[in-house]
Amino acid sequence: MSRADRAAGLAAERELDALLVSHPVNLRYLTGFTGTNGLAVLGAGADGVRRFLTDFRYLERAAEEVSGFDVVRGERDLLDAVRAALPERRPVRLGFDDAHISVRAHRRLQEVLEGVELAPAGGLVERLRTVKDAGELRRIRAAADLADEALEALLDRGLHGRTERAVALDLEDEMRHRGAEAGAEPSFPSIVAAGANGALPHAQSRPVEIPRDTLVIVDWGARLDGYCSDCTRTFATGELDGEAAAVYELVRRAQVTGLEAVGPGVTGRDADAAARALIEEAGHGERFGHGLGHGVGLEVHEAPRLAKTGGDDPLVAGNVVTVEPGVYLPGRFGVRIEDLVVVTEAGADVISSSRKDLVTEV
Repeated sequence: MSRADRAAGLAAERELDALLVSHPVNLRYLTGFTGTNGLAVLGAGADGVRRFLTDFRYLERAAEEVSGFDVVRGERDLLDAVRAALPERRPVRLGFDDAHISVRAHRRLQEVLEGVELAPAGGLVERLRTVKDAGELRRIRAAADLADEALEALLDRGLHGRTERAVALDLEDEMRHRGAEAGAEPSFPSIVAAGANGALPHAQSRPVEIPRDTLVIVDWGARLDGYCSDCTRTFATGELDGEAAAVYELVRRAQVTGLEAVGPGVTGRDADAAARALIEEAGHGERFGHGLGHGVGLEVHEAPRLAKTGGDDPLVAGNVVTVEPGVYLPGRFGVRIEDLVVVTEAGADVISSSRKDLVTEV
């Protein structure tokens, strides 16, 4: 069954007559379209309409990329063409992505679809995206391999004495030269954060030299064929004091514990709790303020979530998640270690290959 058919089946379960897909990532997942102006209408059920709307600029691209849908030309404001793309029978209950559509676009829909019932349906396509098929897993593994190779090349040139920003740009250049998606950003802006800057979980790389005898967090990911990778390692640029070394070892043990907890049937809340318990027992619970991990795919942050608020839905084979505990001591340093993991029927398969023992520059 195609992705579009499965999405239409979920729409039917919600008693929708049709589903309007507008979020570019969901469009790419369902149709293959990589352009920036498109909409798709899926009639509920396997025999419903399949219509893809785009404007003149993307007709040729849509003809090459989109399969299983009738391509319909619209104007630049595609919302005007939605009514004609709906199933012929009336009345129509149309699901729309309330998680991504703007208030202005919703108001416009109400104007052009007078008499059509608009029903919130956000998260429907995202639910399908949480379980990756074999082709998606190959792409994510390839992105992770590329990112790991780029890091090894970077480390050969060293960290200390260079600015955080220069190292981050160097890493991103390495990924692009090795085949990361041309013309696209990496999975996210690479983070290189030394010393006290590493105590900020979402630090920005600064035009500041990385000194000797400190910890450096490197958080990076490649985007390849639309799919993301995500990994973090923490390095030492020389001799560390006892507390910094101890915190590194604590986070490493918590990360291994988190990996061991991940598997089919385990909730994101329980996986988080397993790793968090070690950090709390060591007295650093308040310094681990984010969740253990998140899903990765066409977006670098997607469902499922591994967190205290991760919910009761169990992980299933085909989920791809990060496992990334961290401890952050304000004004001093931070440590985070992150792997990308595929949930399998047997447990978890770690696809990040960079070493996790403390690497120290001499």
